[in-house]
Amino acid sequence: MEEDEVVEGGSEFNQMLEWEFTEIQGSSALSLKRDRPYDGQPHTDQGERGKQEVKGLTMRDIADCIVLGFLDAGGIERECPIRDDVFTIERDLDYVAVIQNAICHVEKMMGIYPNVPKLKEQQDDSFQGQD
Repeated sequence: MEEDEVVEGGSEFNQMLEWEFTEIQGSSALSLKRDRPYDGQPHTDQGERGKQEVKGLTMRDIADCIVLGFLDAGGIERECPIRDDVFTIERDLDYVAVIQNAICHVEKMMGIYPNVPKLKEQQDDSFQGQD
């Protein structure tokens, strides 16, 4: 099914499905205002992981991370990539993957990759006392 297709006679279903996609994305599905909550999935930049402040990087570092995000999403692997490598991408890109990859490169430059909440510990805590 294409992104803009709807299920015939299923307007309630389509509304529910659209709402669920919005729920998964968190408030960023509705707004890009800076004061929105970090209510996306915890391991994403829209959730707990996204609260990390960027420190110790220059604007050029950030730009390089964005280029690397494009290259990763485009399937371009180079030992020593350069900015112009983005022009060698010959396929359609998943732009969300570009963002996710760029954020991972920011974390790597900051020395905190992967900056993922300790989900396993949370799961282990929830099972304590159950036999």
